[in-house]
Amino acid sequence: MDIVADVVVGLVAALHVYFLVLEMFLWDTPTGHRTFGLEPAFAAESRTLAANQGLYNGFLAAGLVWGLVSDRDEVKLFFLACVIVAGAYGAVTVSRRILLVQALPALVGFVLVLVS
Repeated sequence: MDIVADVVVGLVAALHVYFLVLEMFLWDTPTGHRTFGLEPAFAAESRTLAANQGLYNGFLAAGLVWGLVSDRDEVKLFFLACVIVAGAYGAVTVSRRILLVQALPALVGFVLVLVS
């Protein structure tokens, strides 16, 4: 069960690295426009805010990787909880889709770490 939990934690970390790339580097590109449903003018105006958000996603990924490398469940649980809260907030304020894309995988990882 430990391996399955760690794989899910790794996938959540990889998702957040992907979010970092999308928000920091691809926000104001056709890929970013398509992914987030953005108008080019809005993407250009909000580029700095998106980059800041991407940086936070990178910190979440770094924390999850730290938990994996150090094999410390409390670190994994803390950062998974942060992802769950961020995903729930995003679902309420931005799009319900965030609940499925961000919070649900983290919740699955959280439960798996707890039971492993």
